[in-house]
Amino acid sequence: MNMNSIRKTILAALFIALMAIGANAAAVITIGTVPLTFQTVVAVLAGMLLGWKTGAASMIGYILLGFTGAPVFSQFHNGFSALASPTFGFILSFVGIALVSGLLVEYLPQKKIRFYLAGAAGLIVNYTIGIVYLYYYNAAVLSFDVAVFYGIAASMSAFFIKDAVLVFFAASMAAYLIQSKAVTPVYQNKAG
Repeated sequence: MNMNSIRKTILAALFIALMAIGANAAAVITIGTVPLTFQTVVAVLAGMLLGWKTGAASMIGYILLGFTGAPVFSQFHNGFSALASPTFGFILSFVGIALVSGLLVEYLPQKKIRFYLAGAAGLIVNYTIGIVYLYYYNAAVLSFDVAVFYGIAASMSAFFIKDAVLVFFAASMAAYLIQSKAVTPVYQNKAG
């Protein structure tokens, strides 16, 4: 194993730990039945700082760790019972968030705007996958009608606003850290 592989592995493990912390740092605070977490911003940062391959791998590692029984999901949940949660789509989306935000940061020209575009794209992936899963869960498992789903989806607006603000902050921070060379990303920008 070369030094770069070791560095990527250590950073991926760090982001797995950050996801567990982000899942539970404020999980006692809920809006309705949905806990407040910081996972979206951690997944975006994983893509921006680790690149799409290592960032997505770290999110897969986080999900697998939760499936093995470690209490890393929000409100310290774990195991395959998470699949039966209406918000499991958001957990699945973390892989897509890191992948998309990492791809954009790696392949867009080296301008600060790429971090904001990557963050916005990650946020769209998060809410698209999460709300689609929520819809099918409510329709198939709970047999809710569409009107109830619209109410549930509308209740996500508070989370979206929180995540949008945090992702904007994360994009600013990642841009500053990388452009000032305070942090060296584990990937090479492909746009030059």
